[in-house]
Amino acid sequence: MFDSLSQRLQEIIKKTASQSTLTEENMQDALREIRRALLGADVSLNVVKSFISSIKDKAEGAQVVKSTNPSQTLIKLVNDELTNLLGEKQAPLKLDTNPSIVMLLGLQGSGKTTSAAKLALKLKKEGKTPLLVALDVYRPAAILQLKTLADDNKIDFFSLDNEKNVVKIAQESLKYAAEHNNTVLIFDTAGRLEIDSDMMAELMLINHSFNINEKLLVIDSMIGQSAVEIALNFDEQLVLDGFILTKLDGDTKGGCALSIVHSTHKPVKLIAEGENIRPLQDFHPDRMANRILGMGDIVSLVERAQEAVNIEEARELESKMLKNEFSFNDFLKIQKQIKALGSFGGILSMLPLGISKDDTDKISHEGEKQLKRFEVLIQSMTLEERNNPNILNSSRKKRIAQGAGASLNELNAFISQFETMRKMMKGLGNLKNSMKGKGGKMPFGMPKFPF
Repeated sequence: MFDSLSQRLQEIIKKTASQSTLTEENMQDALREIRRALLGADVSLNVVKSFISSIKDKAEGAQVVKSTNPSQTLIKLVNDELTNLLGEKQAPLKLDTNPSIVMLLGLQGSGKTTSAAKLALKLKKEGKTPLLVALDVYRPAAILQLKTLADDNKIDFFSLDNEKNVVKIAQESLKYAAEHNNTVLIFDTAGRLEIDSDMMAELMLINHSFNINEKLLVIDSMIGQSAVEIALNFDEQLVLDGFILTKLDGDTKGGCALSIVHSTHKPVKLIAEGENIRPLQDFHPDRMANRILGMGDIVSLVERAQEAVNIEEARELESKMLKNEFSFNDFLKIQKQIKALGSFGGILSMLPLGISKDDTDKISHEGEKQLKRFEVLIQSMTLEERNNPNILNSSRKKRIAQGAGASLNELNAFISQFETMRKMMKGLGNLKNSMKGKGGKMPFGMPKFPF
């Protein structure tokens, strides 16, 4: 996500921070490098000019060169300006009627149909009853895809077989929603390979026929500067309420997010990461700016953990850890909860580690690789062995290693690491119990389980 831009900006900031003073000359050098970084990330030229001009004006107003910590002041200015460019504040969906209607727009290949299902999952988790409505009558695969996604995720679905009149389909979907208590209808409209008059006329007809709460343009974040022209075209004809950005985890540039917000003055409301059907996430400009500058996004990580982690199961695992009853099966449960948070790389990007992207990628790759190997080793054990690590003798270890296609040394190394972790957790448990008589507080600096 914004990998190229993030890496370049972090390098510029690091270089600036290493200087004892910030002069007019090296500030100009920093701004020149920031300009190149933005252009290299597919940010449009007009946006780059505005961005640099704003930072320069604010830097002079804040007397950056004369400040006691000029590099930190410059970092704050860049962070604030990034936040402003990304929309300044999080823009929630306005679903204030019953039922509410969300109309998804976009070109073919933008991820519109998948985003419809992901949006439905998000709304379902928020206590609403969404209805997916298939209005792409030109591409049969689109209706089938939407129905399959609805069935797989237990979401209500509506379409009319052999009907080409999209207004009629939409009208009937409202009747269906009233009968089935659906509170939000999601219109999955037709896309084209490019914007044409027929497509726009149909979308405008739907728009004028219904009270649409949200008109959201789904943009593939990897398409670059052409996103601005697409966004402006849709906004001119339909007056958009905002954007959904897809494929953010696969994007190495991400400049289109900065460009479309600045050009249309409409916010990015939701983002999608990964091909798996997971709920869309709210877009927070300030948090994204922090991530771009390598400052992490702990708040989003905690929110994701609260959604993904089974609290009761987590408490049970903590209790087992502290009592030294932690088994290989429990290790697999923790691994499953980590996977629910997303990829290793995605998790690391939310932590303020202060390391380069190359190092982050290496850690992510090695971490994913190691966890997969651990999983294979555990799956080669019997149920009894997984639940009781203490029974592993030499003959059992030999069989497990052979079954996993691993060496005995690799298995022994894993078991040794596992036992070390168990001892550490038991030690923390003993310390936690001993502190109960002193108010139950752990000494400063001791880790606290987030369960």
